[in-house]
Amino acid sequence: MAPAVPTTMDRPHFIGIGGAGMSGIAKILAQRGAAVAGSDAKESATAGALRELGATVHIGHAAGHLAEDASCVVVSSAIRADNPELAAAAERGIPVVHRSDALARLMDGLRPIAVAGTHGKTTTTSMLAVSLDALGLDPSYAIGGDLDGPGSNARHGGGEIFVAEADESDRSFHKYAPEVAIILNVELDHHANYASMDEIYESFETFVGRIRPGGTLVVSADQAGARELTARVSGRHDIEIVTYGEAEDADVRVLKVTPRGLASEVTILLNGKMLTFAVSVPGRHYALNAVAALAAGVALGIPAHNLASALGKYTGVKRRLQLKGEANGVQVIDSYAHHPTEMTADLEAIRGAAAGSRVLVVFQPHLFSRTQELGTEMGQSLALADGSVVLDIYPAREDPIPGITSALIIDAAGKAGADVRAEHDMAAVPDVIAGMARPGDLVLTMGAGDVTDLGPKILARLEN
Repeated sequence: MAPAVPTTMDRPHFIGIGGAGMSGIAKILAQRGAAVAGSDAKESATAGALRELGATVHIGHAAGHLAEDASCVVVSSAIRADNPELAAAAERGIPVVHRSDALARLMDGLRPIAVAGTHGKTTTTSMLAVSLDALGLDPSYAIGGDLDGPGSNARHGGGEIFVAEADESDRSFHKYAPEVAIILNVELDHHANYASMDEIYESFETFVGRIRPGGTLVVSADQAGARELTARVSGRHDIEIVTYGEAEDADVRVLKVTPRGLASEVTILLNGKMLTFAVSVPGRHYALNAVAALAAGVALGIPAHNLASALGKYTGVKRRLQLKGEANGVQVIDSYAHHPTEMTADLEAIRGAAAGSRVLVVFQPHLFSRTQELGTEMGQSLALADGSVVLDIYPAREDPIPGITSALIIDAAGKAGADVRAEHDMAAVPDVIAGMARPGDLVLTMGAGDVTDLGPKILARLEN
């Protein structure tokens, strides 16, 4: 079993402790008994949840926040070199640990399942965490989103399985050594770090090379990039490769996905036997994520029928087609989708669940670099909606790129036949949607930035 706290991480300081990935590691360390501290740019429910575990959380960044006895400083790739706490660590000779290295240390001595892919990681990881927990296996997990409340993105369990979301964006997933790896899809994204598909393939090949001998790769048989990757790694004979999907040559073949309102039912063929189970979120892509989760569990020796039943207990993760509420007959749903493939998949899923109702979208582009490379495709995805409001680009960690604005998306959407308008003032969006929506409509707030904050405000405006 894993040690209670990895060496040198008994008094860690996290810069950006409220972030999805950072807070999960901090939570697990706190649950293992470490004296956790850290800072974040603003107050949040996640910061409060960490304090309830005994962590010290400062708001704002200052050198004085770094305790004299800090054993290490944990950072993510989003932390800039001029951060005052990072500079203080360098001056005092305190070791700096990247988030991925910290997570890798937490997996030592356990049986890790690492979930990778350009999109779908959070959903698939949470499906595994929920289903394994429902089976009494008490897994540890670190997820890029909250399951049912602030701080629920991670847990230190007493079992031998550790389920982790493996982030390819900065190549940090090269640090992990999983017993089972899932690769959901391989597409070009994170343009600040990858210049071409060849670089993407090389990065995923390195990740596959990290699978422990005797382990298993679970990989999509449907998505073109995943199939190409499978061909590239097929020469590795010390691991088992299990493909899944609707393709006829899939090892775990999906025979049918049946919509059931905001849920679905999936039938698969596994080892010559048919198996049907429920997935409590809508859409074909979420059903396929569930099949990937099932295949990974089977690779660890868990009976398929047990996993199928447990997967039915999964009710979603925050921001993955999460129903925020209903007001005056209008449902408001939140989506984290920010890549064109994700946007199309979520819009198709909502279309399937809408039963003829109109679908309205409030979309916030995420990152200037992503908009520069994929803005046209984002606009084309919005043609699946009956009406869209496009906000300004959410910069996150990036500086603006001259000439790159939301207009790129809006122009492409208009050319694709979309009914789309720009809105530069987020505060005006609830009024705008109230003027567009009518009873029976579905409103989708979509994007990886703070567009998620609009859901409750739209609902309150609709109530009035």
